[in-house]
Amino acid sequence: MGASEILTIALTNLISPPVLAFALGLLAVAIKSDLRLPEAFYQAISIYLLLGIGIKGGVALRNADLAELWLPLVATFLLGVIIPLLAFTISGWLTKLDRVNRGALAAHYGSTSLVTFTAALVFLESTSRFVEGYLVTLLAVLEVPGIIVGLLLAARGRSESVAWGESLREVLSGRSIVLLVGGLALGAIAGNTGFASIEPFFGGLFTGVLTLFLLELGIVAGRRLPDVKKAGVGVVIFGLGFPVLAGTLGVSAGLLSGLSVGGSALLGVLSASASYIAAPTAVRLALPEASPGIYLTASLGITFPFNLIAGIPLYIWLAGALEGALSWTS
Repeated sequence: MGASEILTIALTNLISPPVLAFALGLLAVAIKSDLRLPEAFYQAISIYLLLGIGIKGGVALRNADLAELWLPLVATFLLGVIIPLLAFTISGWLTKLDRVNRGALAAHYGSTSLVTFTAALVFLESTSRFVEGYLVTLLAVLEVPGIIVGLLLAARGRSESVAWGESLREVLSGRSIVLLVGGLALGAIAGNTGFASIEPFFGGLFTGVLTLFLLELGIVAGRRLPDVKKAGVGVVIFGLGFPVLAGTLGVSAGLLSGLSVGGSALLGVLSASASYIAAPTAVRLALPEASPGIYLTASLGITFPFNLIAGIPLYIWLAGALEGALSWTS
């Protein structure tokens, strides 16, 4: 993949409607506009996105061969353990955070961002790159282990015990997991025939709804940007640099487990992303003394914009480059 193609990928991503809507949200905050989506509408479209991704993934899962699926599943689970361990260790090198706040960061970076995944999926589909439909299954697999590992690491630095039962119940019964797993089941049961009847709603409208969702997230992220100064230089470096490391691991694991270039790029996006829905809920319950100003600023204020603007094309390029290198060596 040459320099011209890399530039084309980056520019195509930057001028896509969802990314431009995110930039508009940032601009609205900068000029002190009162622009906001109504809370009820924001909640409704988040449900739509989660359920739609789950259903489409379930249809693909029904058509997938188990022999093709098991190795990516194992690789994804291992990523869910390794990435938070690395996040915890590297944040200790770059910052002066205590174990509790480093564990909170590890929980966020070990989990995933559905919106980053969705934006990358829409972008890959718009450029006609093949992606295995069951990648949403890998998203569900990667969502939980990182949170558990992060809480375990933080627990070693606390005098009080972590509220494991309530925290895990909150994660597993939370909106993200219920809608994703429920959507997977619906799609797997309905199959291609059943999905055809709802495809105009969950297919044709999907990018437009995502664009509205990213407009609101641009506003939310813009309001977090002032917190970057308070977080410290080490947190900023971590928020920009760690996703590249985690994304590289994800792309490599995808290729080695047999995923396509597009699927490996998407696993790289998942690995590089940081949660700002499921993980904050669990951390707030289990680690109330952890600072939201640190973990939300890092995940939503730094890593999310970086991945959305620069990370997605970077991981797509990396998947192509590594696939070429593996083909050459073999």
